[in-house]
Amino acid sequence: MIQFNPDGSLKLPHDTIRRKQQDEERMRKGRCIHITKELVNDTPPKKCLLHIRLSDALLDNRFIETTYKYFKEQSSTPTRFIKLNDKEFNIEIGTDFKRCTDCCNLVNRYREFLDDNIIEKKQGCAFEGFRKSFSYEDYFE
Repeated sequence: MIQFNPDGSLKLPHDTIRRKQQDEERMRKGRCIHITKELVNDTPPKKCLLHIRLSDALLDNRFIETTYKYFKEQSSTPTRFIKLNDKEFNIEIGTDFKRCTDCCNLVNRYREFLDDNIIEKKQGCAFEGFRKSFSYEDYFE
């Protein structure tokens, strides 16, 4: 059910508020990164952007660029690494048939390095990834 604040704005559900507070706490105290997947251009040539922000607890940022270099060697998608400052980075993902798969591969490399300590948000990214719940009955009789 939708509820409104006295000023007319929408009231956020308690779960959403709690999740947002937990994410903010993780970015202050935990060793994690925040990745935002943004679809920059949805008409050909398509382009996406990964905004990466390190938490305050991460003092060494070399793993971001090192992981990206290993990813770029095995990727077929044209990409570009942009360092904004010591805590923020952008990675442009260019047009290619495997663009979304390569993007997820890069995010999973960071996820593996940080033992699944990633906060991931999507802005316009519609890629759902692979279906994890395989059911034998769905495909065979």
